Amino acid sequence: MKPQWQRIASRLTDVGGIPVARAIPVKERRTIGPWCFLDHIGPTRFAPGAAGLDVGPHPHIGLQTFTWMLEGEILHRDSLGHEQVIRPGQVNLMTAGRGIAHTEESLAGHPDLHAAQLWIALPEGEQETQPRFDHYPALPRWQEAEISFTLLIGDYQGCSAPTLRFSPILGLDLHASETQRVRLSLDPAFEHGLFALQGQVSIAKELLAAEQLLYLPPGEQSLEVELTKGARLLLIGGEPLSQPLQIWWNFVSFDRDAIRTAALDWESGHPRFGEVTGYPGPRLIAPPLAGL
Repeated sequence: MKPQWQRIASRLTDVGGIPVARAIPVKERRTIGPWCFLDHIGPTRFAPGAAGLDVGPHPHIGLQTFTWMLEGEILHRDSLGHEQVIRPGQVNLMTAGRGIAHTEESLAGHPDLHAAQLWIALPEGEQETQPRFDHYPALPRWQEAEISFTLLIGDYQGCSAPTLRFSPILGLDLHASETQRVRLSLDPAFEHGLFALQGQVSIAKELLAAEQLLYLPPGEQSLEVELTKGARLLLIGGEPLSQPLQIWWNFVSFDRDAIRTAALDWESGHPRFGEVTGYPGPRLIAPPLAGL
């Protein structure tokens, strides 16, 4: 691989009671274009009677939460009153803007769970936009030889995803029914990240290890990848951010003071975040502000 490419090992963390692999933000890299968070959930199967994913009411600002569902079902509730089940092959997109709260729960009867959950940082001029929620049950899909492509967000090879976006961005899923090699077209203005969601993937003839992210800086125009039978690859990209992004707990901003204010507002029950109705448990408590 080229020396300027960067291999990044995920770190294990806990989300809603289940272990997940977090690829960004980590100390080696915090953002890839506007993408500022990537959790790989599963694939996992819950034992009979075991609790699945359960994330109580928590707030966000300055970002879009982006869920790409592969197995199982998750119920989303938010403080705007939306209740939406996301199923395999669908995307849930919540635009936090100036503030929103939501919950996420696995549904009974669906013991398998596999998903990618990401955040997209809103541009500085859109950080205070009104919150909203969008569900995308149908996305552009096409076949090239033995590989099925799904365009999750952005534009690729003449296709355009309907997914709401505020800056130049790309999200693309590749799934191989048989072992297949393919050359991907890349935007040289973008930085890119590649993450194997399932099976064995090779990039430029070198194996991408399990739960490892490969970062490519701007300048690349194409890339050869090989997926073995059943493998699945996530490609994300976007124009590099022009200034450092602040990420603290569930908040994203270019301004530390905005994050401090949001944390205090959540603690005090400020109406900017609203209330999530229908969830039976308590809301999450923000960590101490020390060090922010």
